[in-house]
Amino acid sequence: MNVENQIMLLREAEIEPTEEVLEQVLEKEIFNVYQEILKIITSEFDLQYEWRFYKDGKSWLFKAVYKRKTIFWLSAWRGFIKISFFFTEKTRSGIFDLPISGEIKEKFDTTKATGKLIALILDIEQEKQLNDFREIAKYKKSLK
Repeated sequence: MNVENQIMLLREAEIEPTEEVLEQVLEKEIFNVYQEILKIITSEFDLQYEWRFYKDGKSWLFKAVYKRKTIFWLSAWRGFIKISFFFTEKTRSGIFDLPISGEIKEKFDTTKATGKLIALILDIEQEKQLNDFREIAKYKKSLK
């Protein structure tokens, strides 16, 4: 994926990302991926979620929470969905024990902490990538 061509969607505060809006702005396959993510987090993980406009980043972000713990953030881009998980130095090592793509582990292994948090970012373009998402979300939810 070419970093220069990454275009973030949902940048207008007055246009709330409803199901209809998302269906219009996301490519068909990406919209299907988004719907599958919703199914996974609500039926398998019992997560709550909300879209909110953040003025600092001038965009709508989707926050998924369990009780009061943020599990991940989601943003919509042209051609993919970006999911960001955040871990601490203490919880980072558990990622390497998960049955996920070696590529994700390699990238995460070289990610530097920002403050106390280390970001694990997934760019999801296809439904087949959702198994890795599912494993990481399950791990994040299990943390105390």
